[in-house]
Amino acid sequence: MATYTHGHHKSVLRSHTWRTVANSAAYLRDHLRPGLDVLDVGCGPGTITVELAGLVAPGRVVGVDASDEVIARAAAQDGAAAVEFRTADAAALPFGDASFDVVHAHQLLQHVADPVAVLRQLARTARPGGVVAARDSDYAGMFWYPRLPGLSEWLELYRTLALGNGGEPDAGRRLLAWAHGAGLRDVTATASVWCFSTPEDRAWWGGLWADRVTSSAFADQAVGRGLATTSDLERLAAAWREWAGHDDGWFVVPHGEILARVTGFEFVPSASHH
Repeated sequence: MATYTHGHHKSVLRSHTWRTVANSAAYLRDHLRPGLDVLDVGCGPGTITVELAGLVAPGRVVGVDASDEVIARAAAQDGAAAVEFRTADAAALPFGDASFDVVHAHQLLQHVADPVAVLRQLARTARPGGVVAARDSDYAGMFWYPRLPGLSEWLELYRTLALGNGGEPDAGRRLLAWAHGAGLRDVTATASVWCFSTPEDRAWWGGLWADRVTSSAFADQAVGRGLATTSDLERLAAAWREWAGHDDGWFVVPHGEILARVTGFEFVPSASHH
């Protein structure tokens, strides 16, 4: 089982609650229509989930996450009455075969020990003719300006932590391979980015990462495993703040995306396929 690298510190949730269909699931938008039943796996605080519910109403929408704490937060937000939120393990979804028209996972597969097995679960719960949609960032593909050494050090440390936790930080480029490994054949692979370049975006993105590297599970794991000292983390946070305050600052987070059409999927358990 993989360990969640980010944890649920308020600096992490600040990022997760910013996510919308427009900035995080635009590739799925044309496949949504009223009356469809949707399962959102790894829904986090549920901002995307609630928006999905508005797009498919009166269809059933269920959001699941492994964290009771985050599910409670999701269920307390505006619009949550339209969604059934519950705690569940993505590797053992508590739903029958062919239960949903759309099964969606945003920034999930990078954090699980066996992404192919999880994709099989997603496909199992999708109806014939339905869609499995997944989007994940790719850390090794991130790039920024100006080229501050502290941000390069941050990226190396993050990737080391994530890999040590049993995840795959460079998941975006692997989604198509994982989908094929899961037995999905009708798969469209695309890409999109988050770009942070305005003063407001820089202040938000740089600020939340400065907080993450000193205060979240990232910091606890880095220090606990002897990968960084507290002073190292303070230096990385300072690099993030320096970047955020730079008039020419620019940061891109690339994402891989897959849309898989499910046609009579047969569930077969698989071994790990990193």
